[in-house]
Amino acid sequence: MSNRYARLMFGRSALERQQADGSYSVYGATTERDDDGPDHLDEREIALLGSVFQFHLATVTAGGHPYIQYRSGPRGFLHHLGDNTIGFADFHGNAQFVSVGNIDDNGRVAMFVADYPRKIRLKLFGRATVVDAADDPDLLARLVTVGDTRIAARAERSIVITIEAFDWNCSRSLVPQYDRDYVRALNRAHSAETEELRTRIADLERLVTGS
Repeated sequence: MSNRYARLMFGRSALERQQADGSYSVYGATTERDDDGPDHLDEREIALLGSVFQFHLATVTAGGHPYIQYRSGPRGFLHHLGDNTIGFADFHGNAQFVSVGNIDDNGRVAMFVADYPRKIRLKLFGRATVVDAADDPDLLARLVTVGDTRIAARAERSIVITIEAFDWNCSRSLVPQYDRDYVRALNRAHSAETEELRTRIADLERLVTGS
């Protein structure tokens, strides 16, 4: 991984606290060398991004405040568009346009993506662009398509993000959460295993009784 994350995230005060705490050699020391350039999305990052049905997106308001918005859709709604670029369809909402307005003014964004059952989380930082439907209908058509299915919700624009840096967090303190589909899959697996055991028990009982 490059030192781009450290250069983007560690300000003077953070570095000073790292030095006082003794963690500077692990984290801040990487900022002493020239910028390595953007982190590159690899198979691990792409696999997680393509599997989630939710994430949180942070943008920057005109006054400098962070604005966090929850985004969701069917698994696969967050697309890898090649290289370090990802994107998703922006669906009809409450018409406040806070996130898209922030992106228009200042493209800096952060994303928090988590796989709660496996206690995996990834933070990503990049530059986003809003592409209205009329400006690139083919792109929007691609982003509203998941596998062989088109998302039914009304999509108005595309959000395209070029990732500059990311960081995998440890699993500590991340509470596992299970969605309905995950629980259903577990129940199906358990039901199949139970049925197999019942069949084996019945076969053994027939062997013992000779019937």
